Amino acid sequence: MRHPPRSILLAVAGTVALGAGAALPVMTAQGATPACTVEYSVTGQWDAGFQGAVRITNNAAAVNSWTLTFDFANGQKVTQGWSAKWSQSGTAVTAVNESWNGSLGTGASVDAGFVASKGATNAVPTTFRLNGTTCNVDSGSTPTPTPTATSTTPPGTGEAPPRLHVSGNKLADADGRTRRLLGVNRSGGEFMCVQGRGIWDGPVDDAAVRAIADWKVNTVRIPLNEECWLGLSNIAPAYGGANYINAVKDLVARVEAHGMTPIVELHWTYGQYTGNSAGCPDVHASCQKPMPDMQYTPAFWTSVASTFKGDQTVVFDLFNEPYPDRATSTVTQAWQCWRDGGTCPGIGYEVAGMQDLVDSIRSTGARNVILAGGLAYSNDLSQWLTYKPTDPTGNLAAAYHVYNFNSCAGAGCWNSTLAPVAAQVPLVAGEIGENTCSHAFVDQVMKWFDDRQLSYLGWTWNTWDCSSGPSLISSYDGTPTAYGTGLRDHLRALDG
Repeated sequence: MRHPPRSILLAVAGTVALGAGAALPVMTAQGATPACTVEYSVTGQWDAGFQGAVRITNNAAAVNSWTLTFDFANGQKVTQGWSAKWSQSGTAVTAVNESWNGSLGTGASVDAGFVASKGATNAVPTTFRLNGTTCNVDSGSTPTPTPTATSTTPPGTGEAPPRLHVSGNKLADADGRTRRLLGVNRSGGEFMCVQGRGIWDGPVDDAAVRAIADWKVNTVRIPLNEECWLGLSNIAPAYGGANYINAVKDLVARVEAHGMTPIVELHWTYGQYTGNSAGCPDVHASCQKPMPDMQYTPAFWTSVASTFKGDQTVVFDLFNEPYPDRATSTVTQAWQCWRDGGTCPGIGYEVAGMQDLVDSIRSTGARNVILAGGLAYSNDLSQWLTYKPTDPTGNLAAAYHVYNFNSCAGAGCWNSTLAPVAAQVPLVAGEIGENTCSHAFVDQVMKWFDDRQLSYLGWTWNTWDCSSGPSLISSYDGTPTAYGTGLRDHLRALDG
């Protein structure tokens, strides 16, 4: 989807098998109130890993920042986390507050969580320190383990997000149950960083993600920028490289913690294109290009896949809205460019085709589900099956975008071009929307997709003026626009 003009933006500023909640020891103090207490719990686990949570309570003088440290005894390794900056050196684990939860008054508590790998055993840490002070004990006492029940799902949700794979023409979880991806896009990560204004457009803390989940959303698509992820020289260091990657990992973890599937999607890319329908003359990743570039995009996907290959709940969306058909005069050339890349008519840089990107991801060992959108800004799937990339894992699905102003925006086109694709592979409408500040069109889209048990996500969970583009909300607390009301009420009705 094209974004509001910059002036508007500036104005609006192994197989998962969750363990049965066995009781695990959490250290509590005996006698006098300790300076701090830490409640540690395993909220879910599977063969090779687990999800953990800590609740930190400060019983001493108020602090403006905090650092929690503890040690793992059985080789556990933190791979991602949320509500803190998590790191690990050897057995020592460190969690440092985020900018928004550093203040901890006397008697106040804060929650944080993480995902970690494990071996055959998963012993609970015995000693926790907050800003260097040992917690759960008063001076001279010995900590005593007290059992507490654990949950097998993330906090605040009814179900952990599934590890997905392709089964025939459906997406399925580890138990073989069919899953539909129903949700929203969370725009910002594709444009804020390259414009030097931050990483996200609006809050992405736990409360903001919880507001998305409250719509009964089960999937959040997260658009990204390849120059920011790779930390290229034109990106401010504060918004690129490791800082950007960690911000994406944090948001993915929060989405998962609320039981939702994250889709990480490549939106804006490098490469100068000034031909038909060009979004900008800039060589940098500051607008939608007709195709991804060979110079940086395979490296982007190799890095992203390496980051998330241990988490098969994450879905990869190769490239937002290809439009090589606008650059070349023949449909055959456009589809060949789409799949094979290389030197494409009308495009002045070397193109990375969809096959190149699939190969980059699979070379890392990642088996995550991959989405590939078609031509005409992902609105044309008419020859998708003919030019379908080869995926050795069989986990490839088709992506489709539709708005009321697109060419293929009615049941006649959907029946003739989408239905044959959906009969053979999973079909996900990664973006649906309309520019009317209403929802009559998306109501039609959702009915057609519901009737065939297909997936769709609304554009977009951002507080832009809906007259300038499809904006679902007027506030990040989840207050819908007139357009967003249609999607919210429909998802809630489906859930009921």
